[in-house]
Amino acid sequence: MKNSMIVAALMTASFSAAAITPESSWEEVLKEAEGQTVYFNAWGGSPQINQYLRWANQSLQSEYKVTLEHVKVGDIAETVNRLLAEKTAGKHTGGSVDMVWINGENFKSMKQHALLWGPFVTMLPNWQYVDKSLPIDVDFTEPTLGLEAPWGVGQLVFIHDTERLKKPPRSFNALLDYAQENPGRISYPQPPEFHGSSFLKAALIELSGNDERLYKPVNHDEFDTISAPLWQYLDALHKVAWQKGQRFPASSAETKQLLDDGQLDLAITFNPNDANASIAAGSLTPSAHTFAFEKGALSNIHFMGIPWNAENAAGALVAINFLISPEAQIRKSDSEVWGDPAIIDTSKLTGETQGFDLFPSLPEPHPSWQVALEESWQQRYGVQ
Repeated sequence: MKNSMIVAALMTASFSAAAITPESSWEEVLKEAEGQTVYFNAWGGSPQINQYLRWANQSLQSEYKVTLEHVKVGDIAETVNRLLAEKTAGKHTGGSVDMVWINGENFKSMKQHALLWGPFVTMLPNWQYVDKSLPIDVDFTEPTLGLEAPWGVGQLVFIHDTERLKKPPRSFNALLDYAQENPGRISYPQPPEFHGSSFLKAALIELSGNDERLYKPVNHDEFDTISAPLWQYLDALHKVAWQKGQRFPASSAETKQLLDDGQLDLAITFNPNDANASIAAGSLTPSAHTFAFEKGALSNIHFMGIPWNAENAAGALVAINFLISPEAQIRKSDSEVWGDPAIIDTSKLTGETQGFDLFPSLPEPHPSWQVALEESWQQRYGVQ
């Protein structure tokens, strides 16, 4: 009942400003989209992803006369804050953003403030190819309600050089043991960088025994008790970490560079195919290998959404429909292109496969835990 009321409210707020509605035919969407330029706000920190989006733009221009303009951002939260400012200012049409790459806390924030256009996923002809067995109806425990379309699968995994480290640690406790035996060889990206925050969540899941309270909104009266094992763990890890825990890599990309330079023994990534993609790109040695801890890999789906005030919502629908197509998804999963796992059921596509298996999954905690952990981490370790 509550979800139905949310959807009804979002539809009233969203479609009043658009020329198309959920009742529009796909032919009407295609006609309106012709000639539109879609401003897609998405993380721009990966050359492979940037190149993939340039290919998608060329395909969209050729097939649909739609231009996909990749607006590179460092943190999509910046875009969410800009959209919130536009709504506060009463800018309900002609928005600066047509499409966003989101998940987790940013999706929750956009949904909570009715910043999303839709629901729209069942309008997309290529929705039929999406693997419905994946957890695409929730985003970090938050129901998606058709307000965002899945784009790929993320898993927090590690990369090691099999020539230098033949038996990597397979749990967070084993990681601490390894770090104490090999000082200066282990680190993780500095929160609130996405991979760093994910490292905190994955560690807390294991160290707390996968406490079921992690999947509910944070109860601040219980936060200190539940998170205590994590801070004890990090206190010990930082003493023997790279740079003695006084400095942290800025990103997943920096951990890979430090691994390749021989300064770290493990890199961290949210792409289970990253080692293969990096080897193909020449940025990691051929002996690089991806692995997950024994209890599984923190996993989530990443999505695409359309702001409620998008100037070119029809073009965004066409772009999203193309990006979830078998053609675009199979190309995306190619290690020599991006290597991001597909969200379509590739086993049903004749002659096609994404060529690798996902690791056993651990679900994401409730989004409020990420915020609470980042704030607490910053208070404890942020100022050195």
